[in-house]
Amino acid sequence: METPDASILIVDDDEGVLRAASRILARGDRRVAATSAATTALEHAAASAFDLAVIDVRMPGMDGFELTRALRALRPGLDVVIMTGDLEGSNESLLRAIDEGAYYFIQKPFDRRVLLALVDRCLERRRLREERAGFLDRVARELDEARQFQLGLLPPPEFRGRGLEIAARYRASNELAGDIYDYVETAAGGVAILVADVAGHGVSAAMVTAVVKSGFRAAFADDFEPRRVVDLIKEEIREYDPGRFVTLCCVRIDPARDALEFVNAGHPDGFVRGVDGAARPLESTGPILSSALHDFPCVQKVDRFEPGESLLLYTDGVTEARAPDGRFFGVAPILETFGRLDLPPGPRLDAVLGALHEFTGAESYADDVSLLTLDRAPVAPEARLGSIESANL
Repeated sequence: METPDASILIVDDDEGVLRAASRILARGDRRVAATSAATTALEHAAASAFDLAVIDVRMPGMDGFELTRALRALRPGLDVVIMTGDLEGSNESLLRAIDEGAYYFIQKPFDRRVLLALVDRCLERRRLREERAGFLDRVARELDEARQFQLGLLPPPEFRGRGLEIAARYRASNELAGDIYDYVETAAGGVAILVADVAGHGVSAAMVTAVVKSGFRAAFADDFEPRRVVDLIKEEIREYDPGRFVTLCCVRIDPARDALEFVNAGHPDGFVRGVDGAARPLESTGPILSSALHDFPCVQKVDRFEPGESLLLYTDGVTEARAPDGRFFGVAPILETFGRLDLPPGPRLDAVLGALHEFTGAESYADDVSLLTLDRAPVAPEARLGSIESANL
C-alpha cells in the first residue's frame, strides 16, 4: 500500500542513481529530498523529519553506516534502507546493515519494482507502528481516566465521627480493580459499611464495582439494612454472566443498641476485636452473589458491638498473597496486628500492608487489596463530631 504523504531522504554519491531513485520514489504527494553529500543529508534531517532514508554504503568522507548513526542521533525514529553496488562484499555489508538496524538491504543496480515494493512496505510498516503507538497512548489515557473515576467511587480513607473511627486502605493490582469499599451514615445514628470483591480485574470488573456501589447506596430507603443491600446488588447483577460473581461483607452498626448486623456473602471472615483483645469472626452467611445463585438466600445475623471494640474487613488479596516459596500470607499476621491496642486504625492497616510487602517481596500486588477497620470509642462522645455523608461529597 502506497503512503502518499510520506517523506523520503535519498543519499548517494552517484548522480545517475540519485536521479533514478528520486524519479521512482517521487510519487503522488510524497516529499523526496535527494543529495550526494552526507553533510547536506544531515542538514536536511536537522531541518525537518523524514519517514525513511535510502542511503548508499560507499560515499566519500562518511560511509552509509556512519551516516545512518548520525541521522538517527538527530531523528531516533528514522527507518533506513541501505544500498550497495559492491557485489564482492555484499554479504559483509548485509550483515553490517542488520547490525545497524537498517530496515532492509538492496543491491545496485536495483529493479524499479523491487525498490518501490521495498519502500512501500517499509512506509506501510511505519504507518502501522505509529497507529499502534497512538492507539496504546489513547488506551493508556482512557485507562487512567477510568482509574480516576473508579477511585472517585471510594469515600475518604479516614473518618472520625459519632464515636466511631474508620480507616481504609486500597491497593489495585492493575490499572482498574475489582475491589471496592464504601461506608455511609444511617438514619438510626450509626454507619453502614461495605467491602466487596468482584471476580477478575480490568475494565469489566471495574464496571461491576460501580454496580455494586450503586446497589449499596440504593438501600438508603431501608436504612442500609445488610440483607436489603445484598438483595439490591443481586438484582443488579442478575443478567451478568455467572463467572462475573461478587463476594462481599455488609455491616450496619447501631451504637444505640450496641449491635452489629451483617451479611457475609462468600467473603473472607470479618473480625470483631473485643475489649479484651480477643477476636471473633463474622463468618459466611450465604453464597457468593452470582446470576447462577440468584435464588439462594443470604442470612442476616446480629452480633454485639460495644464501646471499645473494633471491626476488621478485608479482601482475599491480603490473605492469599504468596511469598516467593509459595506460602500464603493468611489470617494470622492480620489478627496479630489487629490486636495491637497501641495502634490507631490507620497505622494498624499500614502495618498490615508493610508486613504484606515484606512477606511477598514484590513491588506490586498479584491481586487487589482492600482493608477497612472501624473502632468504637470506649466512651460514647457527648457531641456528634462529623458526618460521613458530608465527607463523601
